[in-house]
Amino acid sequence: MASHSARVREERDDDHDDVRRVVSAAFGGEKVPELLDGLRGSVAWLGLSFVAEERDRVVAHVSYTRAWLDAPHKLVEVLVLSPLSVHPERQRVGIGSMLVQESLRLLEDRDEPLVFLEGDPGYYARLGFVPGDQLGFARPSVRIPEPAFQVATLTGYDQSAMSGALVYPDVFWRHDCVGLRPER
Repeated sequence: MASHSARVREERDDDHDDVRRVVSAAFGGEKVPELLDGLRGSVAWLGLSFVAEERDRVVAHVSYTRAWLDAPHKLVEVLVLSPLSVHPERQRVGIGSMLVQESLRLLEDRDEPLVFLEGDPGYYARLGFVPGDQLGFARPSVRIPEPAFQVATLTGYDQSAMSGALVYPDVFWRHDCVGLRPER
């Protein structure tokens, strides 16, 4: 793995264009950048958005938005990590891992219970995520492969009260960004 000199900080309003370029380059197209735009304008947006910078240039981005766990006794507010984007020129050097680890550390002060995501289990297991079903959580869609539905527990996690299905905010559904669709 090559090295990097990136540092993590909270995203600022003047970063939005740079973040959009990174997200577009990382995902190839406009679907995920449009999801991010939609999240920014939704009730799910909490401003929990972080960037990695190298030489004053944004090279990676991650955001955490509000979702809910449909637990047996009540809805529990949880977080969703989405999207995580690293510019293709800076992938595979540890920037994405560092960004997730550092941003999760910063979230510990918020007393949040859980962070869910859809992603590569080989990658995210190294960062403390486990398959959601191992902790009693159900996917919000059958289109999400079981191994890709993952969760990390944070300081506010109460195992005795937290099980059930993840409920995404409607913006994920409007942008068709839940699970995988068959290739056409």
